[in-house]
Amino acid sequence: MASGEERDIDDLPKNTANYTALTPLWFLDRAALVHPNRTSLVHGPVRFTWAETYRRCRCLASALASHSIGPGSTVAVIAPNIPAIYEAHFGVPMAGAVVNCVNIRLNAPTVAFLLDHSAAEVVMVDQEYFSLAEESLKIIADKKKGAFRPPLLIVIGDETCDPKSLQIALRKGAIEYEKFLETGDPEFAWKPPKDEWQSIALGYTSGTTSSPKGVVLHHRGAYLMALSNPLIWTMNEGAIYLWTLPMFHCNGWCFTWTLAALCATSICLRQVSAKAIYSAIAHQGVTHFCAAPVVLNSVVNAPPSDIILPLPRTVRVMTAGAAPPPSVLAAMSNIGFQITHTYGLSETYGPSTVCTWKPEWSNLPPNERSRLHARQGVRYLALEHLDVVDPKTMAPVPADGTTLGEIVMRGNAVMKGYLRNPKANQEAFENGWYHSGDLGVKHPDNYIEVKDRAKDIIISGGENISSLEVESALYLHPAVLEVSVVARADEQWGESPCAFVTPKDGVDRTNEAALAEDIMRFCREKLPAYWVPKSVFFGPLPKTATGKIKKHELRAKAKQMGPVKKSRL
Repeated sequence: MASGEERDIDDLPKNTANYTALTPLWFLDRAALVHPNRTSLVHGPVRFTWAETYRRCRCLASALASHSIGPGSTVAVIAPNIPAIYEAHFGVPMAGAVVNCVNIRLNAPTVAFLLDHSAAEVVMVDQEYFSLAEESLKIIADKKKGAFRPPLLIVIGDETCDPKSLQIALRKGAIEYEKFLETGDPEFAWKPPKDEWQSIALGYTSGTTSSPKGVVLHHRGAYLMALSNPLIWTMNEGAIYLWTLPMFHCNGWCFTWTLAALCATSICLRQVSAKAIYSAIAHQGVTHFCAAPVVLNSVVNAPPSDIILPLPRTVRVMTAGAAPPPSVLAAMSNIGFQITHTYGLSETYGPSTVCTWKPEWSNLPPNERSRLHARQGVRYLALEHLDVVDPKTMAPVPADGTTLGEIVMRGNAVMKGYLRNPKANQEAFENGWYHSGDLGVKHPDNYIEVKDRAKDIIISGGENISSLEVESALYLHPAVLEVSVVARADEQWGESPCAFVTPKDGVDRTNEAALAEDIMRFCREKLPAYWVPKSVFFGPLPKTATGKIKKHELRAKAKQMGPVKKSRL
């Protein structure tokens, strides 16, 4: 036995009969075998069965392979939630390549950066985003001059859209997606990866910073997270899942692969609205959907004409992406939705912790229930280690619910690393943990709670203020639809909270100064005096495509305003 090897009771080797690399691709093969005629995908008038989806994915893999796309290649997909982006999650890795789903709300310079950085050899683009892809590729071509090799450009037609954009794309030489599939073999003998460490997906961080980082995920992690999801969420075989969450966001939190494992049905939603969500629940049998808190907020505050209640069945909702205000969780529960609150990052395959509900919480007063439910909870099944630590010493913080530390993770649900970014990898994996950059506490029951991003904490007179807790209090005000709180320079205290508020429809805004004063007075009843926002501004909030508020833009706005003046009293 080689030195350092662990002893076992035997010396039996791995062989092809007893060991194969883990990959979620086999879930599709099985779904087509078990339920070939069950509906796999619905998009407007388009419906596919699992047998058809498997054939289409094999055609895609075969067509890509015939263009020499395979291991070491990246295929970018710029599309909303339509069947083609779902198919790419299987067809691209079946060819041995890596799928990179691009955020459709990014601007051309950012998309150009991603396509160039990832060296995308194929760009699959929805017809409505063809001009975005075209402009992005032109930016790369102008930068690289003669060294630019244009990628294979495939345009995805959608019969629910105006055909003009598709015709323009075809005139400019793009290949139509359905025609591309026709060149592939529906019986293509795809090969799983030899090594489960092989990359399956590349996704760029949400673009709230100036330089997005490329998060690389492997087949093993995708397999484990895809199976963790339904166990965490009580999601059964044959579920009907509504695609409110963008598939370009952490591969739809790995539900792209989960749904094949469960032989479930996808209802595609090209554009998300509260009306479309209520309609799909009422008319298409939806049992589950995922959404960022901003979407839950729109469901709760939808105009009466868009709401269809009571719900015809229990609808389970998983939320993550930003810390949800307890008031929004309570309002969703009151309507009849069953909420599972999770937390995670692109770097952890999407959600990797869950606020596991305990039966005894159901007997508590509503406010206490909501407060417990708003915590980020405990680790997923596929995540082996989760802790809150002192970032300087790496010592775990006490489980007292007040000592602030950084949330760190370790295990199979952590990314391979950032693509071509050794400095960022060194920082992210320092001391053998993945550093989330989120500050939180650990409660006596070992449930963690996020208090802020490290860069969002407000330090006023030397005291830490959690912007999330100030936001939670503001959400209780009857006039507040959405809110974000950032630090603003303060002549007396160094920094003080500054609130940006989107009022609800129907709120009288003729006297904004009086409304701001009313909001501050409301906060004084709920919060310590130094936590109360010293300034309140009204208007729409800037957001990323996944519904996260772009706090860096609000911080820049607060900086432009200059400091809060010292009181002369």
